[in-house]
Amino acid sequence: MEEKTTMIETWLKKHRLVYVGATRHPFIRSIRDGNVDLSFFKAWLGQDYIFVRAFVPFVASVLTKVWKGSDDNDTEVILGGMAALNDEVGWFKKEASKWGVQLSNIVPQKANQEYCRFLESLMCLEVEYAVAIVAFWAIEAVYQESFAHCLEDGSKTPPELQETCQRWGNEGFRQYCNSLRKIADRQLEKASDDVITNAEATFLRILEHEVDFWNMSHGGT
Repeated sequence: MEEKTTMIETWLKKHRLVYVGATRHPFIRSIRDGNVDLSFFKAWLGQDYIFVRAFVPFVASVLTKVWKGSDDNDTEVILGGMAALNDEVGWFKKEASKWGVQLSNIVPQKANQEYCRFLESLMCLEVEYAVAIVAFWAIEAVYQESFAHCLEDGSKTPPELQETCQRWGNEGFRQYCNSLRKIADRQLEKASDDVITNAEATFLRILEHEVDFWNMSHGGT
């Protein structure tokens, strides 16, 4: 029997160009091709550290929505994500030290500020669990696909950036993203039309913010 097409599959086909724009951005391609400007990489490192600090309370807010919106074992998956974020903050600090990036001096750029504000808007109690989990999945999936691209056969990713790419491009992180996607699809299956519309709009907003973030890291502001 043919499997039913999920909502996220439908969106990925419908918004393919936007999704590819977020996961195959020139900044990512420059890493994969080995011609990345390392000053851009260091700028990304500092800005992403700020973003991750804002991402932590967002994930915590998703966790608080689980008990109201889920009858599955979603809590374990999201708790695992929280634990990984603790490690991630430590990783950013270590990398910043290695690259000579003073995290205490980093000022969030406009694209970063706007992305963090959008995350904060998703933390409101009124935002449905289905919408929040779609956002969570999309944010993680863009990084997974982007950095996995830098590890594919034929890539010329500089040795000093291999660890960064492995952090999000590894198989374990891909499976984690798949778990988030399955949770999101389960929630969308039972969601109202209004919630589905909101979730799709949120998915697109995330992709737009991701592109803006890459643009900022690629020499923009």
